[in-house]
Formats: sequence, C-alpha cells, structure tokens
Amino acid sequence: MEDNQDIIQEFVAESLDGLTAVDHSLLELERNADQPEHIKNVFRVIHTIKGSCGFLGLGKLERITHAAEELLSQARDGQRAMSGETVALMLETVDVLRSLFQSLQTSGRENLISVDDLIARIVRLQKTAPGETPVPTAAAVTPGPAVVSHGAGDDFVRVHVSLLDNLMTLVGELVLARNQIVQSSLLAGEAGASNAAQRINLITSELQESVMKTRLQSISVIWGNFPRMVRDLSLACHKKVQVEMEGAETEMDRALIEAIRDPLTHLIRNAVDHGIESAEVRRERGKPETGLVLLRAFHEGGQVIIEISDDGNGIDGARLRKKAGDLGLVGVEELSRMTDAEALSLVFLPGLSTAQAVTNISGRGVGMDVVRTNIEKIGGTIDISSAAGRGTVFKVKIPLTLAIIPALIVSTGGDQYAIPQISLLELVRLSGEQAVQAVEMIHHAPVYRLRGRLLPLVYLNRELALETVPGAESLQDPEVQIVVLQGENGQFGLVVDEINDTQEIVVKPLGSHFKGLHAFAGTTIMGDGRVALILDVPGLAQKAGLSAGLSDTLRRSQSKGETAEPVRHSRSLLLFEVGRQRRMAVPLSMVARLEEIAVESLETSASRTVVQYRGRIMPLVRLSEIYGGETVARDGGALPVVVYQALGGNIGLVVDRILDIIEDGWSAEEETPHDPTLHTAVIDGHVTDLLDLSKFTERHCQGLVGQSRERSPLKQEVA
Repeated sequence: MEDNQDIIQEFVAESLDGLTAVDHSLLELERNADQPEHIKNVFRVIHTIKGSCGFLGLGKLERITHAAEELLSQARDGQRAMSGETVALMLETVDVLRSLFQSLQTSGRENLISVDDLIARIVRLQKTAPGETPVPTAAAVTPGPAVVSHGAGDDFVRVHVSLLDNLMTLVGELVLARNQIVQSSLLAGEAGASNAAQRINLITSELQESVMKTRLQSISVIWGNFPRMVRDLSLACHKKVQVEMEGAETEMDRALIEAIRDPLTHLIRNAVDHGIESAEVRRERGKPETGLVLLRAFHEGGQVIIEISDDGNGIDGARLRKKAGDLGLVGVEELSRMTDAEALSLVFLPGLSTAQAVTNISGRGVGMDVVRTNIEKIGGTIDISSAAGRGTVFKVKIPLTLAIIPALIVSTGGDQYAIPQISLLELVRLSGEQAVQAVEMIHHAPVYRLRGRLLPLVYLNRELALETVPGAESLQDPEVQIVVLQGENGQFGLVVDEINDTQEIVVKPLGSHFKGLHAFAGTTIMGDGRVALILDVPGLAQKAGLSAGLSDTLRRSQSKGETAEPVRHSRSLLLFEVGRQRRMAVPLSMVARLEEIAVESLETSASRTVVQYRGRIMPLVRLSEIYGGETVARDGGALPVVVYQALGGNIGLVVDRILDIIEDGWSAEEETPHDPTLHTAVIDGHVTDLLDLSKFTERHCQGLVGQSRERSPLKQEVA
C-alpha cells in the first residue's frame, strides 16, 4: 500500500466529498422517506467506495461499505422503507467511514477503531422484516444544495493547495513589481516605457484575477456540514429545528472559508441551544413548533456578507446590561447611557453569557468573544441585532481575499500608510477659512460637523507619536485632510497630512515581535520600494480612546442643539475637466475606479471605441465628443478614464484631466436647458456641470455594454 499513496489520497478526497452528498440525501430521506432518487444517490456513493476499497486493500472500509450496500439495496429495490432507524444507522455509518478516511488521509492507514459492532447491527437490521414503519424524528431539516469540490474528468483537475498558495505568493510579488514599474515609468516620462508599463499593468491585473479565482471556493464547502450538525443538536436538545440556506454558491478565498468555519459553527450551535425554544414553549407563544435557523450569504461592496438568524427567544438588552454590571465588566455610568440596541454588543465581552443554564453544548460565556476575535483577525466585522421573543441576527462581513486588497494610501510625518478600503466611507478636504472654523473641541475631543453630525477626529501623527499636535486653540492649518472611516462604535475621521491615491496592495503579515501593536494590521511594499504599514482601523480607534461612551456623549451633545445648520446639498464629488475650460463633476459614490489607459490599447468594435478591461470588453465614451472640446492624451500617451458600473457592466468616461475629490456644499443648482443629463452649480468657487450618470447612461450608452458582453464568449471560444 506504500506504493499507492497518491492514488489513496485522491480516493480519500473524492470519498469525503461523496460522504457530504450522502449526508444531504440521508437528511432528505429522514424528512420524507419516499424519495427514491436520494436512496439511489446514497447507494451509488457507497457502492463506488466499496469497489475502490477492495482494489486498494482497505479491509475495514470494504467490510463496512459491503454491509451498508446490502441494506441500501433492499431500500433501492423497494423491499424496505427508509425508516428513521435505518437512516440513523446509515448516518452513524457515514461518521465511522469519515473517521476512517481522515485517519487514512493523515497517516496512510485505517485507524484502530473496532467496526464489528456497527457491522453486526447493519446485518441484524437487514434480517428484520421489510416494510417497517418510519419512526418520526425530532428534527426537520431542509438542507441546501449538496457539495459535489468533482472526480477526474476532461474539465477538472485536482491541484494541491500548496501549489495554489505558491502561485498566489508569486502573483503578489508580481503586483509589487508592477507597481514599481508603473511608478518609475511615470517619473521617467518616456512614452515607450509608459506604454510598456501600461501593458504590464493590464496583463498583471488579468493574471491576478485569474489566480485569485483558482483560490475561490463556494461557501457550500462548509455549509454542507451544517444541516447534519443542526439535526444532531436538535435531537440532543429535544427540539424541532429547521435549517435553511440561501446563497450557498457564494464564493470566497479558501483560506477565509477555513478561518470562518469555527465562528459560524459556534453561532449556529448557540442558535439551536439557546436561541430556539422548545416545541412546548413555542406553542404557548403562538409560534410554529419547528424553529428556523436561516443562513444567508451574498456579495456586497467587495465583501462577503454572511447572516445567521433564528426565530427564537432573542436577546434581552436590559438583561445583558444587568449581567455585565453584576460581573463588573462595564462601568455603571457607561451602562446607564447604553440603549438596549447598543447593549447587544456586550454579548461579545469575555465571560458574559445570558444562558439560563450551562449545557454540554454552550453557555459558559467563553465563545462569543473568540468568535469576534477570529473574525476580526481576517479583516472582518460582526454585528448583532435582536428582538426579545422574535429572534436574533448576526451579520458577518469579511473581505473576498486576504492576499491582495484595495487600499487608500495616505501620508503623515513623511511616511506612507495604507488604509483597507473596506473601512473607507468618504474623503473630506477642508481649506482656508473652512479649515479654521470647522474643527472644534467638544468635551476635550476634536470633532468636525459632517452634514450636521458630530464626527470625532483622530490625528494620525499624534497616535503614532510622530510629532506634537497643536492644541485646540491653534488648529489653524491651511488645509485639513480627513479620511472618514467606519469603526466598531461608529464613524470617525482620521486626520492625515496628505491623501495620495488608491492601490491594490499585497498584504504582508507583521512579525511576531510586532503583534502587540494594535494600530497596524500588516505591511506592504510600495511602488518606490519603501515599506508601508497597513492601519488596523478598529485597533486605531481603540488606541485613540474612541468608545461607545464617547459616541453616546457626542449624540447627546447633538440632541442639545449643538449642531451646525446643514447645507442643502453636500456630498463627495469627483471633479474633472472636459476640454480646456469646462469643469464637470460626478458623485464619488458612483465611481468604481480611476484609470489611465494607453492610446495604443484602444480598439474599435461596431464603430465604438472599446478597451479590454479586467477580462471583459469595456466601451469608452469621450465626453468631449458629446459636450464639446478637444480631448488630448496626456504625456506618455495615456487617457484619464472614469470607470462606473451600469447596464450590467463597466463603462469608461474619457475626460481631459482629473482635478480633485472634494466634499462641498452649494445652495443653487439649475438644470441645464435642453440637456437633462446636466445640472449647473457653483462648486469650490467655480461654475461646474454636475453629470447625472443615470440619465447620461440612458441617453448615450444604451446597447454598449450588452453588445460587448455578448462578444466576450465568442472571443474566448476563438482563442
């Protein structure tokens, strides 16, 4: 058997996948025994495993699967009903098979557990009178789609995970080299070098996207185990629980899937053990006897959102406050200021549990703090909402991948820092008299009134001890740059010296001797070869002393009337020029990316200018052709392009020059005569045309994206 290790490892991987599908079918049969297609599925997997075991000389596995196959053949041929007893015995058989396979995977040998008793019980059941009556079960489970991760075939190959990890590492290094080449070419100002750099930039982006896709797995890889787990837990707790899953096809990085397995498992166990009431209690409350645990996963804003909800007891915020006070975990004054909704976050404190009794499943208060810690380690967040008697929802947000992330680059004290874009809300620049008057001190804390809301400010140079920060009486810098971020306890503004640009950065972990620095999440290498630290937004807020108490203080200050008069219009805008003199703007929230595209990379399709962009064909619309003026390529033969999403794809607006990103307000706005796509306003002291992208798309871009998307598969097929 030593010579067959590669074959055995392949066999083990396929068999474990098959057993997950068997779990799914058996749970369906437990809910409704009259489903012959599921009986055939189970029989087929067990039969396949038995044949391979005989070939490889795996005695224990062959004996168990042979006995199980005989029992299943009776059910397949209609000689026996898949009763509750039969399903339970088959589930136990699957557990033993999985244990043997896992031992085979790690040690190359079947483990030493005895299987004689299990085989004897299977044989004994075979000899009982057929046609037995199904036994009702305590749990009704509605599993999601079965996990099938495929056997050998023309369309799939198995690749070891270490090879994918190595490819991702190499692509990360390539991204770093790409950033250096692009920056060097821009500094050199040579057209040839710039063109080559743009081509390398495009190829690297496409390669990066392709390699990242090889690391993506659907979340069903771990969700496939949850229906079985809920079934076993509900039986142990003497409850009726139904689990439903939506979005099992949602994909994310393999490493992240493994990282969230334990946190999700803990949340589901808590939902079954403490969230869902017993059938008797649910009847008394007018609820269905069977409780519901719902799992949802979907992509949103470059993140994966996972929701775990139940329709059980819910969490009593007042009770949490009392428990936290009794245990001395939170000060009395801070507890008194918390609303019931805010108090729900107390559930993540170490040692805090509201369970009525400690069980062998959960209830000792040693898990929810670990859940949040593990989620935050991978750059994610977790929120909770609950209503007493109606249920609880945990919302987990995590990045798609850990290796390469989009980030905003800022500078302070002469050094560069990267802020993960997942935490970025908007950018604010204050200059002149506005900078002098806008920053105030309330309760000894600097704040900025952002659209009538008090925003606490954190000065990055002070938190990192880079230089002495002037006192409130001298906060009169000619310009203040504020990065508005989302922290655990609300929004805050990070004051930096300079806001540079956005980049895709390669995350490098901090060394073990830097683990105590909570303000940093890692490092990256910039285009000029210098190392930049990646800021940990929650850790930075904690280091600066921003707590729920301060947020509550600012809210109470606002309720007393300490707010500025809000401006009628105020939002973040991207300013650019079309032609030589015309200033235009679009809402920053509508902009997907800013690109510089080489002129020689432009192509023509159906009389339209297009460019190959991130694996698709993106149409380009020259605003100068629509609104007048002459668009001229910048030095190096590159066109500035504003990319936005519409009609199911990307559209690129070719402009003459990107001017600025500003947060501004104006009191007068007029629709341009005879052109509903434009509104005119005075912004930043200049007359500016506001471009209505929805109306612009409807008027000038209909058919562009749909046409290019239809051509992409054809091009790939020909290639």
